[in-house]
Amino acid sequence: MALATGLGTSPAAADPRRGLTTFVLVHGTHSAGAFWMPIARELTLRGHRVVMVDQPGHGTEAFVPESYQRQDLEAMAVEPSPLKGLGLEDYEARVTGAVRRAARNGPVVLVGHSLGGVSVSCVADAVPHLLHHICYMAAFCPSSALPTADACTAAPENADAVSPVELMVGDQGRLGVLRLNFRTGDSRQLALLKEMICADYSDADFRRILSGMQTDEPIAAYAGRAVGRVDRWGRVPRTYLRFGRDRTIATALQDRMIAEADASTPGNRFRVHDFPGASHVGPLDPVPVADILNTLAGQGG
Repeated sequence: MALATGLGTSPAAADPRRGLTTFVLVHGTHSAGAFWMPIARELTLRGHRVVMVDQPGHGTEAFVPESYQRQDLEAMAVEPSPLKGLGLEDYEARVTGAVRRAARNGPVVLVGHSLGGVSVSCVADAVPHLLHHICYMAAFCPSSALPTADACTAAPENADAVSPVELMVGDQGRLGVLRLNFRTGDSRQLALLKEMICADYSDADFRRILSGMQTDEPIAAYAGRAVGRVDRWGRVPRTYLRFGRDRTIATALQDRMIAEADASTPGNRFRVHDFPGASHVGPLDPVPVADILNTLAGQGG
C-alpha cells in the first residue's frame, strides 16, 4: 500500500532508477559478510544483485589473535587488537560507500542484522535519497530514548536476553574491544553461546555458525549514537523481521524499538514480518527470509 508522499517516500522510491535491485547486506557483531551467503544465494537466484559488506576489521580483513589460534587464554586477555578505536563512523562510511556504488546501477535495499542495524540507521541518515528500502533483521534500531546499541541492550525489555559478559576474555576497556572465545571447549560456555545465537539449530549447525565468528568487536561501535532523523532516515520505507526466540536482542526489545520508530514517523511505519520460532541468526532455511526480502525490491513508499 502506497503511503503519502513526504515521510513515507524516499527520493529513490519516488523516482525509481532503471536496472536490477541491489541488496546491500550488513552483518552483525563478531560476524562477517559471509554470514549472509545462504540468503544472498537465494536473492541472486531471484535475479537480484547482492553485496555482502565486510565491516572494517571483519571478514576478508579479519584479525585473528595469535593467542586465539593457540587457545592461550592468558595471552589472549592482553593481545592488542587493531580494531581498537574503530567506531560507528567507520562502519557507516564502509556501508555508505557500498550503497553509493550500488546505486549507480539501480535501486538499493539496505538490510542489517543485529548490530548491523545501527549502520542501517546511520547510512539512511547519510544518503536517504539513495535507498529504495531499509530492513532490520532482528537488529538494533536506536531511538531518542535508546540512542545506542549499548542503551538498547540495557533496556528492561532486554532483561531476558542472554549476556555474553561471562564469556569475555580480557578487560574490554583496555583492549578497546569485546573479545569472545568462540573456540572454547567448555560445555557450559558452548551451551550459553548456542542459546544466544541459535538455540533451535542442531549442534552441527551451531558449530558451523561458530566457525564464522570472530573474536573482536570494537566497543565504540556499541556506544555510537545511531538515532535516525525524521527528515532523513524517517523518509525511507522500512521493514522489520521480528524473531520470536531471539535471546540476544529479546523480542520484547524488538517490539519496543519498532514502536518507538513508528511513533517518531507515524506516516512511515515499519512493515513487520514475524518469525515466531526464529532465534537470533534467523531460520536455518533461508527461503522464507529471502521471499520477504524479494518483495522489498518492488516496494517503495
